[in-house]
Amino acid sequence: MASFWEHDMVKTAANFSVAVLCIVVFLAVFELVTKYKNWEEIRKGNVAVAMATGGKIFGIANIFRYALARHESLPSMIGWGLYGFLLLLAAYFIYEFLTPKFNIDDEIANDNRAVGLISMAISVGLSFVIGEGIQ
Repeated sequence: MASFWEHDMVKTAANFSVAVLCIVVFLAVFELVTKYKNWEEIRKGNVAVAMATGGKIFGIANIFRYALARHESLPSMIGWGLYGFLLLLAAYFIYEFLTPKFNIDDEIANDNRAVGLISMAISVGLSFVIGEGIQ
């Protein structure tokens, strides 16, 4: 008989808990690098911030999906998830760098939904690329 810690339901709960905790921590990091406060802007109804934040949440969760699919141990899953997050964070800075005519954070803070939508698409799209690269 398998031990308590080897039971599938316990493993699922552990993976879920770690992934949610990592998403919260990684969102806090994104909060530090953006000029706006995500949750204050969302509370005010800023749809561009909601789309950009939703894309980040989806992107991080998707990276963890790949990490979970390819790694049995929690430390390995966390390590690959962290690596994927760092790549997603780098993509955020590259996106900002590649748009010198306007500031991404300012546009999203001003509820420019077109910029918020593109930001969401970049986070979601690149999360699949990053996730597929997880070994």
